[in-house]
Amino acid sequence: MMENAVENVVIIGSGPAGYTAAIYAGRANLKPLMFEGQQAGGVPGGQLMTTTEVENFPGFPEGITGPELMVRMKAQAARWGAELHTEDVVSVDLSQRPFVVTSTDRTVRANSIIIATGATAKRLGLPSETQYWNSGMSACAICDGASPLFKNAPLVIIGGGDTAAEEAVYLTKYGTHVHMLVRGDKLRASKAMQDRVLNNPKITVHWNTEAVDVFGESGFLTGVKVRDRLTQETRDISAKGLFYAIGHSPNTGIFKGQLDLDETGYIVPQIGTVKTNVEGVYAAGDVQDHEYRQAITAAGTGCAAALLAERYLSMNGLEIEFHQAENTGAIAEESKPEAKAETKTETKVVTTSANFDVTATRYVGGFALRKLYHETDRLIMVKYSSPTCGPCHSLSPILSKVVDEFDGRMHYIEIDVTEDPEIAESAGVVGTPTIQFFKNKDKVAELMGVKPKSLYRETIETYV
Repeated sequence: MMENAVENVVIIGSGPAGYTAAIYAGRANLKPLMFEGQQAGGVPGGQLMTTTEVENFPGFPEGITGPELMVRMKAQAARWGAELHTEDVVSVDLSQRPFVVTSTDRTVRANSIIIATGATAKRLGLPSETQYWNSGMSACAICDGASPLFKNAPLVIIGGGDTAAEEAVYLTKYGTHVHMLVRGDKLRASKAMQDRVLNNPKITVHWNTEAVDVFGESGFLTGVKVRDRLTQETRDISAKGLFYAIGHSPNTGIFKGQLDLDETGYIVPQIGTVKTNVEGVYAAGDVQDHEYRQAITAAGTGCAAALLAERYLSMNGLEIEFHQAENTGAIAEESKPEAKAETKTETKVVTTSANFDVTATRYVGGFALRKLYHETDRLIMVKYSSPTCGPCHSLSPILSKVVDEFDGRMHYIEIDVTEDPEIAESAGVVGTPTIQFFKNKDKVAELMGVKPKSLYRETIETYV
């Protein structure tokens, strides 16, 4: 039900733009409410959750991984009073004031809105794409590249920008060779990334080349059919993996007909600002930036949006202040539930014969799975993830809260596919995160990617 209270500012989307807006709004005592997202438009934390090293964000001379940077930003937002909800916004009504924002779980009213919904990775729509998606094809090499399916095998990546270059280099850690398909005769990536690609003996760049289809055997990808754009000749490249890095589309579907959008769907802000055509509504990050698309520029627009929202609320007598606890910026724990849950998985002790307890709920590693598979009649829930998988990081606090609800009635095992590749391969894992459910030695369910919390809960309730 809609609550009577009206929020100062609702932030839709996370990533560097959304979290920065939340930090600034929180420090202004506005107690922002943020919908981080869940599935629509990617994962909580945005595109940085699918990157490895971030080397150009100021303040980190040694570099920092994208997921770690987003975890830190999220914690800082929570510290300054942001109320975080890992939910997708399904509709926004900007025709009435206060504005009405509806998510998968709640409806709220807001005097101002900051849109930071970002963009989603594009697909090519090849004729056989649907058949082999998640069976050798992916839009995130960083998420899925460590899967056993791609180890010691030739791989293909499509794209010529920084993302494609970074992912090509990353894939060389797992594949025997990486073929990079570039439609033109040069890379669009930064000079530093170009050097890494062109000087890597495990990467071959195919200039003026485009993919026209994929093919496979027994349901899995075995190759890519490509065409030379100059000669129109076609040929096959043998590969067990094909990864897209071809750009993004802005996540603005729920704003069509309400905000000014350009021909490609990006929000059109007023010149020199982050204001939209609706007073009190601001756009930050990649959702309004199709030129720079950098973490630092996204953060800058998030800052600007929060400052403008504060000014708008103050000038119109709409601001309600929520004062922080002295010296800490701390707030009640219930306003940051996901951040609270996340701390439970920060230190993980691998389960061994010395510390194995068949009555426990949580375990780490393949030893526990082997033991419990044969020794328990409880439901076994197995999460397969990799260290560089951003969606895996986003899923951890969600699953942690669900597992807490069934403590003592099920087993939850975390498997790192880079540490236990044999187990992941035997389980048929082709991407991360993958969640499998076992009962009495039978696999009873499988969920891939980040799903709504309710779906994990319903699946567990079916079998406990």
